[in-house]
Amino acid sequence: MQNSGKHKGGRGRARGGTRSGGTAAAAAAADAPFQKNEQVVADIIGLTHDGEGVGRADGFTLFIQGALPGERVRAKVMKVKKQYGYARLEELLEASPDRVQPLCPIHKECGGCQLQHLDYPAQLAWKRQHVADNLTRIGKLTVAEEAGEGVVVRDTVGMDEPWRYRNKAAVPVGAGAEEDGLAMGFYAQGSHRIIDMDECHIQDERNDETIRAVKRIASELGVPPYDEESGRGLLRHVVVRTGVVTGEIMVVLITNGRKLPQADRLAERIREVVPAVKSIVQNVNERSTNAIFGEETITLWGSDVIYDELDGIRFAISARSFYQVNPAQTVKLYRKAVDYAGLTGSETVIDAYCGIGTISLFLARRAGRVYGVEIVPEAIEDAARNAELNGIANAAFEAGPAEVVIPRWREEGIAADVIVVDPPRKGCDAALLETIIAMRPERVVYVSCNPSTLARDLRVLEDGGFRTVEVTPVDMFPQTMHVECCSLLVRKD
Repeated sequence: MQNSGKHKGGRGRARGGTRSGGTAAAAAAADAPFQKNEQVVADIIGLTHDGEGVGRADGFTLFIQGALPGERVRAKVMKVKKQYGYARLEELLEASPDRVQPLCPIHKECGGCQLQHLDYPAQLAWKRQHVADNLTRIGKLTVAEEAGEGVVVRDTVGMDEPWRYRNKAAVPVGAGAEEDGLAMGFYAQGSHRIIDMDECHIQDERNDETIRAVKRIASELGVPPYDEESGRGLLRHVVVRTGVVTGEIMVVLITNGRKLPQADRLAERIREVVPAVKSIVQNVNERSTNAIFGEETITLWGSDVIYDELDGIRFAISARSFYQVNPAQTVKLYRKAVDYAGLTGSETVIDAYCGIGTISLFLARRAGRVYGVEIVPEAIEDAARNAELNGIANAAFEAGPAEVVIPRWREEGIAADVIVVDPPRKGCDAALLETIIAMRPERVVYVSCNPSTLARDLRVLEDGGFRTVEVTPVDMFPQTMHVECCSLLVRKD
């Protein structure tokens, strides 16, 4: 919602050194940019893709964390550039009717749930608009209300209960406040400072309970935490995965070195406290990197996988497997992908970026033949195992880059009626887009976790002979600014 910017009190500098929003462009040109530490009054006219409020003060743009569209705020300028700046919210002068009290006590410190202060229906509306804006601005696509007049962007598919949905927790480890104790939590926004926590309201409660248990046990056994600055210490991260349907739990200890003192005792204590645990593994990461996982994984106790189900399909999940963190919404997303694929039972489908075969197996129930490709060999092993686990014989999987494997499949005579892509945040590789255009399938289903790279890639496919029919946003990550999309493209001819 955009504010007119007209307020009582005139224009220019208000008493006490605070500037008032809503001034004319000429005054803004004369006064802006503001000085660091200056107090300003700003009208909030939008949200960024990071969930920051977009404020206008004397015609100057300020990004203000925690501010919502339609609000008027007093803020302290923290950083100024030529055409925009950053400010800290100091006082809420006029609140949005969509503002709510955050459920989490460390909401502001953690920064993991950027939209927790925004009412859930308003979150869904913002995410739809965010997708539409990207399609228009980056993809140069026309967004329309009716099919045939442009791309139809559906309402965001939300959750009935938008809390406690994550089946996976990955928390960094550092030194705790008490001697020999550990801190486990999440990084403060924009930093690598760990905010110690015992509860996260978007995590499955079983994840929280397991994290608390591992923190206590590792502290009691004197496991040294990793220090990012010095590169010393041992325990870097703890990852917990929970099978929401099966109740099975996996604990992954990421260590800065292969040697884990008292590994047997550690595993034994975890088993005593967490009866549902089925797998305890160690992953070794000795690199100086922001990546959580290293290449070597060692099973300390139990199985190397846990099991879970999506829409009646059973999946084996290993430590490094990509498996969607919100199973309830994943079913909605994948059902939409199958719907967009328009399968009648005879089609050949290629699933690029197939992971452990989640979308592939959904598709295989309705297609003639499915071919999945994924760059991570362990994921392909899991995909083949998952197909066998479910008695699905019409799906085949191969490890390698999609942009390399799919062109070879084409040379071998595999002609796809439908191509499904579900790339990482960076979007599809240019060579893969060229291959899709060359293969000319009847339909392309594009599942995306990043509206900006989705819009960029849709533009390439549009220029290559496809038409974007419809996009459905799906809220896989309530309380955060992230949004997943499922898009349907058809061949123009």
